[in-house]
Amino acid sequence: MAVYALTGFSLVSLLSFGYLSWDWMKPSLVADVATDPMQKSLPPTFTRPPHIIFILTDDQGYHDIGYHGSDIQTPTLDRLAAEGVKLENYYIQPICTPSRSQLITGRYQIHTGLQHSIIRPRQPNCLPLDQVTLPQKLQEAGYSTHMVGKWHLGFYKKECLPTRRGFDTFLGSLTGNVDYYTYDNCDGPDVCGYDLHEGEDVAWDQSGKYSTFLYAQRVSKILASHSPKEPIFIYVAFQAVHTPLQSPKEYIYRYRSMGNVARRKYAAMVTCMDEAVKNITWALKKYGYYDNSVIVFSTDNGGQTFSGGSNWPLRGRKGTYWEGGVRGIGFVHSPLIKRKRRTSWALVHITDWYPTLVSLARGNLSNVQGLDGYDVWPAISEGKESPRTEILHNIDPLYNHAKYGSLEDGFGIWNTAVQASIRVGEWKLLTGDPGYSDWIPPQTLTNFPGSWWNLERLTDGLRKSVWLFNITADPYERYDLSEQRPDVVRTLLMRLVHYNRTAIPVRYPAENPRAHPDFNGGAWGPWASEDDGEEWEGGRESLKSRNKKKKKKCKICKLRSFFRKLNTRLMSNRI
Repeated sequence: MAVYALTGFSLVSLLSFGYLSWDWMKPSLVADVATDPMQKSLPPTFTRPPHIIFILTDDQGYHDIGYHGSDIQTPTLDRLAAEGVKLENYYIQPICTPSRSQLITGRYQIHTGLQHSIIRPRQPNCLPLDQVTLPQKLQEAGYSTHMVGKWHLGFYKKECLPTRRGFDTFLGSLTGNVDYYTYDNCDGPDVCGYDLHEGEDVAWDQSGKYSTFLYAQRVSKILASHSPKEPIFIYVAFQAVHTPLQSPKEYIYRYRSMGNVARRKYAAMVTCMDEAVKNITWALKKYGYYDNSVIVFSTDNGGQTFSGGSNWPLRGRKGTYWEGGVRGIGFVHSPLIKRKRRTSWALVHITDWYPTLVSLARGNLSNVQGLDGYDVWPAISEGKESPRTEILHNIDPLYNHAKYGSLEDGFGIWNTAVQASIRVGEWKLLTGDPGYSDWIPPQTLTNFPGSWWNLERLTDGLRKSVWLFNITADPYERYDLSEQRPDVVRTLLMRLVHYNRTAIPVRYPAENPRAHPDFNGGAWGPWASEDDGEEWEGGRESLKSRNKKKKKKCKICKLRSFFRKLNTRLMSNRI
């Protein structure tokens, strides 16, 4: 049996705070009792395709929303969720690119070649161009499509850009994380560039505006200029609350009593994002969209616990296949939902939004083959059973193999050294190295900056490569049943074998020196074309020649960047 050691707190002290007694089914935290007398009334009839607003937040932890018992204020999200349908059996991916690719394609990442890590700024890689994306299907259905926020699906060619993948307009960043005010992003020492784009152009003039506000304002502007009589799809991919931890001063002041500095800044960013959602909702009502709209809210992965996030009481964090990395916050708010004000325990995965939203839009899915997602609208709107019974969390053949895994441990059918995870029914299996496995209480338990080190740590299992949990009965993954139920382990390993046979080769190319922002006027952006071929793969001589030609321009870029940052700091009044 596992031996647990509690670092920083005794078990008794945690119980006294109420954290280990948190009831998964407690109505006040994850469900609302229907008291609205209008709840049973039928919603407006679908007389025309609904307007769809999909809001995706970045690195927001499972615990970091009011209705999950958080100390962070999210009144708008709490209200929208309470009036709609909360998804409490909702799954995403553990890191950025995989979640976004599966949302946009409706396919597991093993079917797009993106099963390893993320797409990095200097990689000649992007979402495969042969994939028909969600916005492209909505365009076919007559929708105006717009994206605001973080892309992170590759940009090395213009063909990879959002405006070439189904969006009529785009305002946002192409890379994984940028400064919230200056929009600068560094991908290593001296590899820095500006990353805010309007369509396919660099949006230099927007520097100095806090991204959460900027993106919400753009959504309002789009709604104001569009007719509510015509269907619209807006994908709002907030940068918040990914690092760097930056927020306007007035939001941080609200959490001045928090002793943990990272948690304080993080909380301010979450509340700021909540107000941005409030402004978007207000714009939907002001401009006549709301009554025929569907708002979907989703996180992209678990919270990063060392940067202020909390996934308590779940195990693990961002980047892991424990529940803290893959169980997401999700809800749907819409006047068109038939059974509102409730919590759904239907199994839903981020791939399901593709067929669900295309079906809502009355689009055509008959010509789309190989989707891994399901239409879950009947489960959400009417409370019907979910058509989904299993989720492939991932199979990553490139991730560091577990030291103690073997084909023998996998009954001769699966090498348990390979990082993989799958859920079938109530059972969840993990093999290889699932990632950081501790349970980390909210960082506000003490008043010193290092309080996130007060965690409950699993001290055995270091020589393991197989874990099995009954997630329905044990959502916190405390009781490994792999030795007690080898029959279930074998069955789930067979499902991994099945999925692995359908996987395509991993797309994870080496970084290319041509991607350096200095070659693009100081900004991140497309750097390859069809005529380039592979000449830049490791082309040192060409790089040296290009550096010589660009030397004067690079000095100008650096000087311009310095003054831009200085001006931004003066304008933003941030701390």
